[in-house]
Amino acid sequence: MIDLSVNLNKIALIRNSREGNYPDVVAHGRTCLDAGAQGLTVHPRPDQRHIRPGDVRDLAGLCRPVEGVEFNVEGNPFAGPMGDYPGLLPLVMETLPDQCTLVPDSNDQLTSDHGFDLKRDGDRLEPIIARLREANIRVSLFMDPDLEQIGLAREVGADRIELYTGPYADAVARQSPEVESIFAAHCAAAEHALQLGLGVNAGHDLNLINLPRYRTLPGLQEVSIGHALTVDAIAMGLGNAVNAYLNCLAGN
Repeated sequence: MIDLSVNLNKIALIRNSREGNYPDVVAHGRTCLDAGAQGLTVHPRPDQRHIRPGDVRDLAGLCRPVEGVEFNVEGNPFAGPMGDYPGLLPLVMETLPDQCTLVPDSNDQLTSDHGFDLKRDGDRLEPIIARLREANIRVSLFMDPDLEQIGLAREVGADRIELYTGPYADAVARQSPEVESIFAAHCAAAEHALQLGLGVNAGHDLNLINLPRYRTLPGLQEVSIGHALTVDAIAMGLGNAVNAYLNCLAGN
């Protein structure tokens, strides 16, 4: 079974366009869980353009007592404090999510668009990963489908990788023949990760069109989907959108 972790960033982005707490991020997270999602994901950034530290704390409280539900906090491990944003690592150590997905995005990036270069960042990441694992937090690294880099992910102590699926999604949207070679590279990367004992997650721009094929990736354990699911929820309703993605992941 492939788990669906719903990314709530876009719900928070809509809320932040007005004063107050409408839409309520936690209430929408509860709707996703009630519809069968196996987890919730947030990506707090220093500029708090969407998810805020309070959201992370509240969602941790929502997920923690629910058996079989995982809370995933992702972000830049090198992001320090800014205003009332305490930095990613202090926030993660405070809220103790089930999984922390480390992503190499800068503060001014629109969205995540590449995996780690562990030849450059591995030495800095290794003690961070060790600290998170000591706190019983599973660590996933956001990675491109590069076999050498995935090997380094194992060496620095990661539990899983999250394959960056942006180029795959773009190739599908453009109906490009490149999709064949891109998907083959992702399959090879997943198989290599599995051989090394790493779990395999995936995310970025996955949707109901490109997911039926991607779900066949070897050993895929979890997908994190937010933008497309939120857009689909406008037409379908949030619970129905979650169900549609769950059915897609199940091959129905």
